[in-house]
Amino acid sequence: MNTLTTQLQLLKSNGVSLSTPELLRYQQLAKLFSLVPKRAPQAKLAGSYLTKHKGRGMEFDEARHYQPGDDIRAIDWRVTARTGKTHTKIYREERERPVFLFCDFLPSMMFGTKLLTKSVQAAHTAALISWSAAARGDKVGAIVFNQARHKEVKPLTRKKAVLHICHELKDVHSSSLASTVNREESLNAFADACARARRLAKPGSLVYLVSDFQNLSAKALQHLSQLTRHCEVRAIVVEDPIELALPSTTNIQEVKVSDGTDQQSWLLGDSNEQKAYEQWRAKTRRDTEHTLKKANIARFHVSSGFPLDQQLQAMQREVM
Repeated sequence: MNTLTTQLQLLKSNGVSLSTPELLRYQQLAKLFSLVPKRAPQAKLAGSYLTKHKGRGMEFDEARHYQPGDDIRAIDWRVTARTGKTHTKIYREERERPVFLFCDFLPSMMFGTKLLTKSVQAAHTAALISWSAAARGDKVGAIVFNQARHKEVKPLTRKKAVLHICHELKDVHSSSLASTVNREESLNAFADACARARRLAKPGSLVYLVSDFQNLSAKALQHLSQLTRHCEVRAIVVEDPIELALPSTTNIQEVKVSDGTDQQSWLLGDSNEQKAYEQWRAKTRRDTEHTLKKANIARFHVSSGFPLDQQLQAMQREVM
């Protein structure tokens, strides 16, 4: 059994289509992903989870002896009966910070050369973030889209919300596999999804954009720039290994590549061709990063050529 087959079995995936078990797998890996805020909250009711102020919130903090002036409605009758002394429930004020996902299943994402297609890796990333949010008690919502469809999931709490998102990921992705490439439609669909995200993400939300950003237009960027005024926005840029460098080969050989509309010839094994290709790809990557940085959007890169959990574990080791 080769390494690729073994990896796909561990991921419970065939690398091309989505199944429920492969998305549920990330529930056990939720701790790999950090949802710690990188900046101060942008809204009055959206903060760093639990404040240090104690009051009548929804998050139970402790039970202590009743003191004069305590609200009798907060008496903890179970503890009082067990100890024989009157105890009061004390709550820690909780502030809501929903997590909102933006998952791109446009035709450019239906591509992969090593392990998974970019769209499958995007779905794995979205599932992991969703499970991580649910584990922290955050509300989590999403917009999942392709050229022809979009599905909106309003921010909800707990496992039920994540299962709803996983269902929509699987449903929209299955319809994306038959999509044809139409550049104009893709640009419009991406911009429209950005407009919807701007409307749906509540002020103070933590927004994750999971995409290859190949359809990022000036119009889409306007919506995202508006979104960053009220939310913390992070971009997960999904890349395939061939989008960074051509495959290495001992013999020079010509290959034909096509996006479904246009066709090109690449010369594998030629050092000049490899260098020119890498320079072109590096410039494209820098341009995308520069554009996102100007919009005040943090950037992270994920490869579709390796399991997501391996990449996150490697990042953690680097930090340590």
